[in-house]
Amino acid sequence: MSTASTISDGQRRYTLFMLVVVFTSSHVDRQIMGILGQPIKESLMISDTQLGLLSGIMFALFYATLGMPMAMWADRNNRRNLIAFSVFLWSLMTALCGMASNFLQLLLLRIGVGVGEAGSNPPSHSMIADLYPPERRATAMAIFGTGVNWGILLGFLVGGWVNEFFGWRAAFLIVGVPGIALALLVRFTVPEPPRGRAAMASGEPLPSAAPPLAPPFREVVRFMAGHGILRHLIFASALVAFAGYAAVIWVPVYLVRIHGLGTGMVGTYLALIVGFGGAAGILLAGRLADRLSAARGPQWLPWIVALANLISFPLLLWTFLAPTAQGALLGFAVPAMLATVYVAPSFALIQNEVPVPMRAVAAAINLFITNIIGLGLGPFSVGFFSDLFAPWAGEESLRFGLMVTGVALLWGVGHYLRCGVLLKRRAEAGAVTA
Repeated sequence: MSTASTISDGQRRYTLFMLVVVFTSSHVDRQIMGILGQPIKESLMISDTQLGLLSGIMFALFYATLGMPMAMWADRNNRRNLIAFSVFLWSLMTALCGMASNFLQLLLLRIGVGVGEAGSNPPSHSMIADLYPPERRATAMAIFGTGVNWGILLGFLVGGWVNEFFGWRAAFLIVGVPGIALALLVRFTVPEPPRGRAAMASGEPLPSAAPPLAPPFREVVRFMAGHGILRHLIFASALVAFAGYAAVIWVPVYLVRIHGLGTGMVGTYLALIVGFGGAAGILLAGRLADRLSAARGPQWLPWIVALANLISFPLLLWTFLAPTAQGALLGFAVPAMLATVYVAPSFALIQNEVPVPMRAVAAAINLFITNIIGLGLGPFSVGFFSDLFAPWAGEESLRFGLMVTGVALLWGVGHYLRCGVLLKRRAEAGAVTA
């Protein structure tokens, strides 16, 4: 039997489905800190800065740093087994979070969740590339990517209502324990696709010459640092991610603390707004950016993101200043939908701008910077400024701490606009030269 026929169509669809479930599980365990933040703060008597450390920088530091060596390991070994082990590790750490009795214990367990999640994404991408030929790969990746939104939806919904009836410790146990069973299911039911299977199955010709060798890591860093378009793009996406990650962690805390809503109600509203709205936003933005850039020039890849975030900015500020819970929720609906607009245009533009041998490492560098600045510093900064303003603002200090997301958003818009200007100038210069 040929290598290309060792996995049936049914197995391929099942594998993609399981990878979506795995990705969803990772975001349930990651984002549940948002809906449980206020109960954890009150139970463990910790500051907002400490709460930001739990959900932000310490998690992101290990998650982002270990992602690259995990990706290298996955390129050389069984990816399915690495994913299964990773699911087991982060699920166990999540369940154990429910038993933490102080800040340090919970911090170490959240770091454990980050270590586990670092081993899931790179091998999942690699497996999908081996399961689907190029003409179907983008659709498969988009289906996989919706795991982010389903994870937020389930994390907020389950975490919010379980906390209402049984407390935050039970919420960690309920979302963590099923992941252990999921790890076993992945290990014993998901096939490891042969590397290069999709290329062989689709009849793609093998190159007559060996592909160019990937350059050293330092050379990729030097290329990207000296590339004006990429510099603006990477800082822009990191700053927009800063605002998005900070909001998804702290808006639930804000609605509970400032507006007095229960975690169940907050979880339900935000599950719908961020889950379904965010998924629609990322799909629609990708299609719109493709059409505009094809019709009017490549500068529209970053400009569509800038436009989306300019629309979000005043609504985000209204969310944090709203006198009522209903006003805050209405204000947050559009920013929640537009928060993921940056993903598809930014990732596509990076792939467009770097040479083929640099693409994987360039994407990894971009994700590293985005995770450290966005996932790490975003939630931490809101907590830090909330504590800083607390002596004169009291509980209202969280409103002012959240304002830092607006600053990051406008800063990111500036970089996106400049990125588009550079792209337009280069295109015009090329047209004149031609």
